[in-house]
Amino acid sequence: MDIFGVFTGIGGLALFLYGMGVMGDSLSKLSGGRMEALLERLTSTKLRAVLLGALVTAVIQSSSATTVMVVGFVNSGIMQLGQAVGIIMGANIGTTITSWLLSLTGISGGSFLIRLLKPSSFSPVLAAIGVILTMTAGKNDKKRDVGTILLGFAILMFGMETMSTAVSPLADNKAFTGLLTMFSNPILGMLAGTLLTAVIQSSSASVGILQALCLTGAVSYGAALPIIMGQNIGTCVTAILSSVGANRNARRASMIHLYFNLIGTLLFMVVFYGINLVSPFAFLNDSASAFGIAVIHSLFNIGCAVVMFPFANGLVRLSTLTVPDRVEKTQTNLPAELAALDERFLQKPGFAMELCRTAAFSMANQTRECIFLALDLLNEYNEAVAIQVTEKEQLIDTYEDVLGTYLVKLSGTNLSRTDSHTLSILLHCTSDLERISDHAVNLMESATQMKKRKQEFSKKARKELSVLIAAVKEIVDMTVQIFENRDIERAKGVEPLEEVIDGLNLALRQNHIRRLRNGKCTIELGILLEDMITDLERISDHCSNIAVCLIQVNEDGFDTHGYIDSDLKQTEWFAGQVARLQQKYSIPVKKEGE
Repeated sequence: MDIFGVFTGIGGLALFLYGMGVMGDSLSKLSGGRMEALLERLTSTKLRAVLLGALVTAVIQSSSATTVMVVGFVNSGIMQLGQAVGIIMGANIGTTITSWLLSLTGISGGSFLIRLLKPSSFSPVLAAIGVILTMTAGKNDKKRDVGTILLGFAILMFGMETMSTAVSPLADNKAFTGLLTMFSNPILGMLAGTLLTAVIQSSSASVGILQALCLTGAVSYGAALPIIMGQNIGTCVTAILSSVGANRNARRASMIHLYFNLIGTLLFMVVFYGINLVSPFAFLNDSASAFGIAVIHSLFNIGCAVVMFPFANGLVRLSTLTVPDRVEKTQTNLPAELAALDERFLQKPGFAMELCRTAAFSMANQTRECIFLALDLLNEYNEAVAIQVTEKEQLIDTYEDVLGTYLVKLSGTNLSRTDSHTLSILLHCTSDLERISDHAVNLMESATQMKKRKQEFSKKARKELSVLIAAVKEIVDMTVQIFENRDIERAKGVEPLEEVIDGLNLALRQNHIRRLRNGKCTIELGILLEDMITDLERISDHCSNIAVCLIQVNEDGFDTHGYIDSDLKQTEWFAGQVARLQQKYSIPVKKEGE
């Protein structure tokens, strides 16, 4: 094997790893975070967790990604250690699907059907289909993702073929065959498999490399078997690295992953090689095939899961002994929705976006509660309610800070078009939600000030203010519902109500000026009323911003003022909606002398 063969082998390996990464990322993106969300919700029993872990890993093509997700779930408190055990066991089973796909490379035969099953035959067709789908996808995310999956698979298989061709001369290389003979030593073979997988951080990729070497015919089952065992240990490195800096239970989850693979591997090797000493297995001297590697990989991982399943609670206890209870640094008690925003989930942007949506919806509901409490204070003051308004406003500030920071980090990942739209909406709308809570505090402070000074508005002023408050409550409630449901059609109904609220503000101000001139209102109370009116108007403006943001981002635009002034207000529908709402909410304007 000359230097050009080495270059070809390196290029084949690069294409293989790239294709595997592209295919896995696209599969995950196509699932839209649904696979990862299943891990969070459907792990009530250990058996279900095992099956679910296998399914999710088979879909996203990475046991390392699954275990990192599990560490993130445990770290954020979404999942308990008992649930994590089952998913980790299932992940080891699910990862074997890749070795079966790669085993197609070793198919040989002259019939049309056999030749058709060879990756070298169908991969070019898949690549062509993938290119067509990708180039004609336009704004269709699913079509583009399917095309990218096909391209990734084709590149993966082409890389596998290239590696196999490049290393085929090694079959007659005595140095190479001597090295493989050394790996027949179970300890050395296991260490080699562990090191290779730890470096590339993918057991599927390391198994694929082993399968490529097996196509030379120089690798025996005696050499391949301990390498496969070591690969299962090496894949634990990713989860262990991910747990650095995490809380105690997250570190325990990574240790469960390590212990499961380590104990399973050692148990298998002791039993297998113990029997081999008494009654040697003849097949160990046979040349290993890609199909044989897939069979061994699957049988080992399924066997480990079956044997270790009854001792799942024992793995939890062992991890607890390894990472004992200690006094940890006091952490800020965040709401569950914010605690779930773990940076580990950024590796799966679709799922991370779902977590952000959940947190944003919670923030919207907190904002609605905050403003409703503040508005109720204007009718009847209650000190306990005033304190609640302050606390909720501080909580909403926390939501904006934590969620906004996470969204900025998420914006740097490979998001689908739909998720990019969602991210834009959340970034813009969370700012408006936070400002609404600020106005709630302003209203609370005005109500508190009136209570301390034992002041109150005139009966007419209170009646007029109650009309404005009712309209503001409706627009806030409508906006939160629209935001949660992303109801684009209903969002168009916010602007007519905001227009009516502007008219109510103007009418209230005009009546207030008339009362001032007639001496029926003091300047001090007038200033307070003006502040309240301004806050209520600003609240409706922010609701309008949220609704328009939803519409404009959905239409790939962001000309808010242009949309309101040209696209919406000029329609007959808009005029009809305004007229209807004016009948529902009206403040008669009194003339001088009336």
